Amino acid sequence: MDILFIENVGNLVCPAYFDLGEHVRIVLISVPEGPDKPLKYPKAIRTSHVLVISKSDLLPYFDFNVEKIKKDALSLNPHLKIIVTSAMTGEGLDEWFELLKKGLK
Repeated sequence: MDILFIENVGNLVCPAYFDLGEHVRIVLISVPEGPDKPLKYPKAIRTSHVLVISKSDLLPYFDFNVEKIKKDALSLNPHLKIIVTSAMTGEGLDEWFELLKKGLK
């Protein structure tokens, strides 16, 4: 096995406080969830290596400013890698897959 994903089911608070033995921590924020997540869950952002913003194809329908999210997240963790993705349009997926292939380094 090369990659094992451990998915949190619930909010972004709980997994940020526990070491799950992961080599890389990824936090996912989808556009429909709203733009408040980095500031609402700062520990999740501070302890992560990668932030994936998903469902970018829905941006025209939600009050979600990607640049503000990036600014808020990077203010908490300046080393955070941020990828904006959409499974519908393919945006960001090549970058995401390349990170997975390289071991997210």
